[in-house]
Amino acid sequence: MSEQRTNAKQDKQVDAIKTPPHSIEAEQSVIGGLLLDNERWDTVAEKVMASDFYSRPHKIVFEAVKSILEDSQPLDLITLSEFLERREQLEDVGGFAYLADLVKNTPSAANINAYAEIVAERAVVRNLIGVANEIADAGYDPQGRTSGDLVDLAESKVFAIAEERGSENEGPQNVENILEKTLERIEVLYQTPQDGVTGVSTGFNDLNKKTAGLQPSDLVIVRLVLLWVKPPLL
Repeated sequence: MSEQRTNAKQDKQVDAIKTPPHSIEAEQSVIGGLLLDNERWDTVAEKVMASDFYSRPHKIVFEAVKSILEDSQPLDLITLSEFLERREQLEDVGGFAYLADLVKNTPSAANINAYAEIVAERAVVRNLIGVANEIADAGYDPQGRTSGDLVDLAESKVFAIAEERGSENEGPQNVENILEKTLERIEVLYQTPQDGVTGVSTGFNDLNKKTAGLQPSDLVIVRLVLLWVKPPLL
């Protein structure tokens, strides 16, 4: 029994020192890539947000980058360092020297999409780990909740992660970008021979017209509502 307690204690200690999944190199390369090529911002903004960065200095720098570019101002080492200096944050992120290292250590701005995907992927996994821990804590201390309540709690927390990823780009958008994507979508649908169905047909024409079929990246939830009709008394 004593040995089991010792092992359990050691397991908890190991869990406590586990480092959450992240990639400092990918985070550096996303910021460095934007400093090298400002035109990549729209693509990066669709994939990551400041909270996705594990490093606090990187969160601060990315927020500054976002503010500068969304204000249609040029972004480079000078403008970024001046922006951070005005906010008294330059030293918090390592100073001008660290910003210069971000550019110097970026392998290629051409691969910024891949770097952004790595940052986003690690962030989602960290969020899932956090939710899993919350669910486990709720299971150990249900506070009167039933197993059904705990399942609902687990579902809501997991779906909240997906909803956050989907809503991160809500708000004012550049009309030029919206038109470009819309025209690309229309072109794809026009060239699709199966009545505009680019995915798997649902079997329902009206639904196909609205969704263009079930797409590989879609999470589809089907809810069945059962209606019980009481037969009349004879």
